[in-house]
This record gives sequence, C-alpha cells and structure tokens, in this order.
Amino acid sequence: MSAVEQRQAEPSPSSNSSSSFEVVEADTANKYEAVVPHWFYCKVIDSRERWIPFSRQDSAKLEEAHNSRKDDEQLVVPTEGGRYDVHLKKRLRCAMYWEEEVSEVRRCTWFYKGDKDNKYIPYSESFSEELEETYMIAITLDEWKKKLESPTREIIILHNPKLMVHYHPVTTSDDWGSTPTEQGRPRTVKRGAENISVDIPVGEPLQIDHLVFVVHGIGPACDIRFRSIVQCVNDFRTVSLSMLQAHFKKAQEQQQIGRVEFLPVNWHSPLHSTGVDVDLERITLPSINRLRHFINDTILDVFFYNSSTYCQTIVDTVASEMNRLYRLFLQRNPDFKGGASIAGHSLGSLILFDLLTNQKDSSEDEDSNKEGSQMGAFEQGDIGGVKEILKTLELSEYYGVFAKERMDTQALALCTEKDLKDMGIPLGPRMKILHYVRTKEETQDAQQRAHVPAGNDDESEDAPRPESGSSPQLGSSSMNDGGKRQYLDVGLGQVSANYPQLIYKPDIFFAFGSPIGMFLTVRGVKRIDPNYSLPTCKGFFNIFHPFDPVAYRIEPMIVPDLEFEPMLLPHHKGRKRMHLELREGLTRMGMDLKNNLLGSLRIAWQSFTRSPMLAVEAAATQNEAEASLEKQTVHSDVKPEEPAATEKEDTAPIHVGMLNGGHRIDYVLQEKPIESFNEYLFALQGHLCYWESEDTVLLILKEIYQIQGITLDQPLQ
Repeated sequence: MSAVEQRQAEPSPSSNSSSSFEVVEADTANKYEAVVPHWFYCKVIDSRERWIPFSRQDSAKLEEAHNSRKDDEQLVVPTEGGRYDVHLKKRLRCAMYWEEEVSEVRRCTWFYKGDKDNKYIPYSESFSEELEETYMIAITLDEWKKKLESPTREIIILHNPKLMVHYHPVTTSDDWGSTPTEQGRPRTVKRGAENISVDIPVGEPLQIDHLVFVVHGIGPACDIRFRSIVQCVNDFRTVSLSMLQAHFKKAQEQQQIGRVEFLPVNWHSPLHSTGVDVDLERITLPSINRLRHFINDTILDVFFYNSSTYCQTIVDTVASEMNRLYRLFLQRNPDFKGGASIAGHSLGSLILFDLLTNQKDSSEDEDSNKEGSQMGAFEQGDIGGVKEILKTLELSEYYGVFAKERMDTQALALCTEKDLKDMGIPLGPRMKILHYVRTKEETQDAQQRAHVPAGNDDESEDAPRPESGSSPQLGSSSMNDGGKRQYLDVGLGQVSANYPQLIYKPDIFFAFGSPIGMFLTVRGVKRIDPNYSLPTCKGFFNIFHPFDPVAYRIEPMIVPDLEFEPMLLPHHKGRKRMHLELREGLTRMGMDLKNNLLGSLRIAWQSFTRSPMLAVEAAATQNEAEASLEKQTVHSDVKPEEPAATEKEDTAPIHVGMLNGGHRIDYVLQEKPIESFNEYLFALQGHLCYWESEDTVLLILKEIYQIQGITLDQPLQ
C-alpha cells in the first residue's frame, strides 16, 4: 500500500492500537515542513575558507529584508552591531570602520561536511533549492533513494530523512564516455542549520551606551597567536557581552543599559606604508633573516616613536583615525547619547598619554599658563619656563610667538640664532635670550659638579640646589630663589611634534601593560604633581599583569614617600584565586609562628638573665611578661610585607592625586595557578593576556557604567 493510500484508509473499529499508531506515525513522517534558512558569511582563516553564521538577530533581519525587498538593487542591511554592512543583492559583507577583505554572504539551507575537518560547508543557494525540492517530493510520496548531480558533477543521494550522503566526482570511462560513479568515502549531508554542530550567537543589544577606542602596541600582531588588532578587539567585545550578562543582568532586564562598543585603531599599517620598510631592507643584514624582519616590523616601532619624523606620523595617524571613527560612528548611530573613552596596549598607551597631555581644555584660557594646564604640566629644575624667562628679560611681548610655535624651555635651549630669527624675533631680543639660556646652562653644570654627587638621588635632595629648584615633575610647580614659579612645557623629553586635537573629551583612559612610568622616568620626570590631571580626561587606570615585563607603575611617581601595593583586581567570579588565598594563608601562618617563637625565646632569655627573687615576685614578673608579650603582639610594628599591612591598606584608602580623580590608578591582575609556577615562562603571555581577560573587561565596564550611576549586581570581593 502506498503512502497516499495509507493516508486515505480509515482504521476500522476492530483495528488494534498498534495499527492506529502506525498510521499516525506515517502521517507524521510524510508531513513536509519547509526548511528554515540561516545566513552565513565566508571568511578565510589560516588559508582556509570558513563559513561563519550570522547571529540569530542578524539572520532574521537579513531574511526579512530578503523576503520583502527582493528587487531592491541597493538594499544594504547593517549587521554585527553596525560594524558591517551586507549588500543583499550582491551577497557581500563589508567592514565599515576598518579595512578588511569583502566576504561572500549566502542564504544557507543545505550543508555537507568538508574533507579535511569537521566543519560543514553550505551548498550554493541554487543547488540548495534543487535539494529542497527533491526532498519535498521524496518525503511527501515516501519515495527515497533520490540521486542528484551537483554543478561540479558530485553525486548526492537521499536514502531517507536521516541518511543523506555526498560522493566525490570520481569518473569512469566506457564506450559511451565518462560518467560519475558512487565511489570513495561519502560525506555527510544535513538539512537546516539546526542540524549541524555550529554555535549561533543570539546577537548584540541594539542600544550602545559608551564607545571605547582601542590603540595597539608595537607590531602588526597583538597577541600570542599573532592576530591583528581587529581580531583581538573582537574578542574583547565578546568578553564584554558575557560580562554584562553575568554582572549587569538586573540593569539589562530593566533595560537601563545596552552594551559598550569597542573599535580598533590601527597606526602600524600607515606607519610602515611610508616607505621606511624599503629603506630598512637595504641596510638589513642577510643573516638570521626571520629575526631581523621581526625586529624591523615590531621592536623598531619604539624607535620610530622616538624619531621626530615618524613620531609625527604616528600621533597624526592615531588622532585622525580616532576622530574619523568618532564621526563615522555618530553618522551611523544618530541616536547615540553616550560618552567615549580610550584604551591603549603597550606602546599604544604611551602614544595616548602623550596625546592627552597635549590636549587643550576649552574651558581654560589657552594663552594663560595655569597650574595643571597644558603649558604648566611639567616642572624643570635647570631652566625656567618660557613665559617666566621672557618676563625676566622684559620681553613678554614676544610670548605669543613662542606659544604659537609650541616652544617649551627644552626646545628653547636647543634653538640657534637662525631659529629665533626665522620666528621673527629681532636681533636684540635674540641675543638676550641666547645669552640667558647659555648662562643658565653653564651655572647649572657648575653647581651640579660642585654640590651634587653623581648618581645619588638621596643625597642630592638634601644638597644645595640650583636656582631653579627641584627635579622635573608632571603637573607641578616650584619656587626659585627669587620667588618666581618655574615651568616646563608638557614636552619634557618628548620628541618635538605638533600633537593634534581630538574632537571629543574622553571620559576615561585605560592603559594595559603600559610602559608610561618608565618613559616618563627616562625623560627626566621624577615626580608627578598630585594636583595634576589630564586636561580633557579625568579618569586614568593603569592595568597590568604581575609578570608583564613591559608594564610599569604610576602611583610611586605621585606618592614617592609611601610604599604600598597596587590594587588587586578581583576575580570576575567574585573571589580571589585559590592559590593566592593559600599563599596568603601560609604567609600569615608563618608570621604567627615567627612571632610566637620570638616571644617564647624573649621570655626564656629574661628568666635566665633575671637576678634571683622570691617565688611570688617571679610569678608576678612572669604574668607581667606575658601581658607585655600580648600587648607587643597586638601593637607591634608591622612590616609592609605582612598581611596586617594589607588589611590596613584596605581599610584606610590611599589618596594618589588627581590623575584619576583622587582614586587609585595601578591595578594588578591575579595570575593563574599555572602561571605562578614559573614567572619567566609566562612573561610574554603576561604582556599579551589582556584581550581575553575577563577581569580587565569587568573593570572597564564597572568604571564606565559607574559614570551613569549603574553598579554591579553584586560587589566583587
């Protein structure tokens, strides 16, 4: 009996229950349901094509546009949070904020497993329609073992709804020509994306609360897997979405927040497209070619930044790229009302720091030289500020010329008579300025040789100082013998460059694995004034892994007389890592044993050295000694490394200046248990771990949403 006859036959009253069940099962099996399509895009990963699914949200959006406006040739659908546009008619996916190869887009319904891996590959849309039509006829009429030939002459056989195979196009020759045969190992065929093992994300919240620009460090690769800044920031964004769901679930359910958008800023490619690579290639030795190429492509970026020519290229690229991205983002998101922040990794954080220190705050008078402003950021100990020098020489009318040329005292010390003449300074004032600068330098050198021992900072602080005061400080001022304040422009030690201005004021600056502290010290800055803050950015966080060889602290430059540890970033699961708790417990137990042992030895020594006395007096003395020991144990001086010091630091907050609005700046990650076995082995990984660090991302989200008055569901301990 055919399937149609079975559906037409009605069971008689005498039919048993099993026959009725068979009829129902047959009706269910022969019922055709249209396949649900899902949209994929093709991406080349490790020289192989990978078909990656769009999120369910984006796929539904693409399917709706496909069904409603099929004839629209110019139809463009924004996907993946607006970072990519899909040209529906052309089936192309294009990146909007950065350069990337155009990807093919496909509306997928049928898949087969690839040869060399377990990933499923979608058939073309036209052949998928043929497969679907054949499947519909087979399941409706219950007639299987349907055979189809693909455009590449591959054989697909539909044995039954659960067994469909795909054979390679192996051909055999006979008298009638070559024909494809069913030989070789068959490949699995699946119908519908729900039947293949692929992780399809739900999608991103449409609402964007904040924008963060991320600047990379040296080289084109940003992590230990040699991935680009775009790929690493994609990971960073994915981690942020999971942290929002885990720690801001209440705010999301109440629709108070959406998400934070992270956009990469690439300066390496524009720098190396200037032709410098060709110049380097001509002078590079042929030996150890790979190592030399790696050095030219990565480590030399540090030297490029210290070159006046290429430093200007780098800062111009970073600033212009961030401004371009900001304008484009506002154009694509006209309803955006949130703020913007910036983040930098390694050398990228130094670039951003220099850029931020040279921003002009529109709320201040740019012609004035206020404390904490751009022209009063650093203090110089050997030469006074330009404005004060001109005032001393009664040449204040020329200050506008020096301000226009962004001339600080260090640059003034390097000026020749020709330079001053080109600036339009007359002969008489030129001679006065040059004579003053030379005299100051000679006096400074003579006084240093006479009074200050070389390389001894401790003695130099107490020794007689030159006329202009103390060592260079960031955002500080000092008084010379004449009672005048002396300043140096923000460019102390920096390469001479015209720093461009950003078109927005960043809310927070996040630095990952940052060498800012080291570069400031090498430039001659020994101390940062606690009252100094970045002109247009009031928040600053210095985040580092404890084994990161490139990272340096900032807080000791602000509070040099106080020794304290950086803030330990809490684990994203709300607890300290087990091996750290065990280490602290063992340290605390060791200190307790040490104190008890020393106390017992002290009592024993006192009993041996004490003169003979009555038993009553001895007992009384013993009681007094024990009481004294308990008092000493409670009120004893605790060393900084002891656990009690940590508890005291937690209860008594430390004020480290205004660089982060009065809050702590240095934050250290908790190393993983395996990393604690060998610090040197995981040093490189420690410098490249931030892109997938949940703790780092959670701190960023916490500080960003704190601006909006939104806190974590539960405070982390």
